Amino acid sequence: MTAMDEITVTRNDEAHRYELRVGDTLAGFTEFIKDTRGRLVFPHTLIDPAFRGQGLAGIVVERAMEDVASRGETVVPRCPVVSKYLREYEVPGLIVEWPTES
Repeated sequence: MTAMDEITVTRNDEAHRYELRVGDTLAGFTEFIKDTRGRLVFPHTLIDPAFRGQGLAGIVVERAMEDVASRGETVVPRCPVVSKYLREYEVPGLIVEWPTES
């Protein structure tokens, strides 16, 4: 990735994920599943090995959480990357329901 590459994050409802692209290349995503209560459960975040070590996981999660907050939806963080992000940063307007251990 070079400084000239544009990073975009878009919600793909058909694939149930937020996708991060570097230029035209899909570099990673964070998945979500809508549960029976309409909450978005985030189980997994993946960055292509060719793009790791550049902070992209944090970017895709940050932008996904901002979008979820703007839509008034609720997040249930199950992914360690999403959980870590939400413990370290406040996202204005985001509703978080932490999963209970079973």
